Amino acid sequence: MTRFAFLFIGLLLLMQILPASASQGKAPSLCNIEHPSDNDIEWECHRLQKGETLEKLFGNRWRDVLRFNRIDRRHIYRGIYLKVPKQLDDIENFSPMPVTYPPAEKDAKFILIDLSEQFLGAYEFGRLVFSAPVATGEGDNCTPGGEYRITACDPRHISSLYFIEKTRKKYPMNYALRFYINKKGVEFWIHGRDLPGYPASHGCIGMYDEDMQKKFYKNPGKPLLRDARTLYAWVTTPVKDDTGFLVLKNGPKVRIIGHAPLEGAECPL
Repeated sequence: MTRFAFLFIGLLLLMQILPASASQGKAPSLCNIEHPSDNDIEWECHRLQKGETLEKLFGNRWRDVLRFNRIDRRHIYRGIYLKVPKQLDDIENFSPMPVTYPPAEKDAKFILIDLSEQFLGAYEFGRLVFSAPVATGEGDNCTPGGEYRITACDPRHISSLYFIEKTRKKYPMNYALRFYINKKGVEFWIHGRDLPGYPASHGCIGMYDEDMQKKFYKNPGKPLLRDARTLYAWVTTPVKDDTGFLVLKNGPKVRIIGHAPLEGAECPL
């Protein structure tokens, strides 16, 4: 066997051992991802060392640290760079979304998504009732800004274009809420997916869905973060049919503002 063959096999084995985000070498330091609200909190950059876990470092504030970094537990691994507030109290129940949003004062339900913050807020008559980190589109697969409305829902939607990494299984888009169809007929949804801490989708808006991650990736072992399911229930209540795709009449308005970090160009509609 040639030296090149040995090197190639070794590389393949290494890629199988390392987490996907690490082995691909594409994951940027989260300390370099800039959100407007970062300027409101004193933080320092910390590289996760061997043996360190979120629970050991931050106790019961580990969820707040995840929200502040817009990342899920599956993408936490040794060597990753995280933003760590100097005072954890500063990020208790962290959310950069405005507590009140006057443009939504007349709407029983209204969804505001800030691409710059990579965060979503759900409002009832202009008052924030729920917020969550998101992962939106990146580069040529950007998430378009503008005014939309939720027109359909599907608790077990499945992508027709994309697969779970390293498999031929279509990517699950649980708790999906459709908000836009472009001129090419491509549908854009809010749904459960992976959150690596930076824009990474093909244009949809992803939210925590650890049940899906455990099923397909076996990580985390004990699912706790279920923001996609929470938003889905809020949008669809009091709809009783929750078994499959359903067209919604007069679904909540959706407003998408800002520009996503790392996005390379304006997003064509």
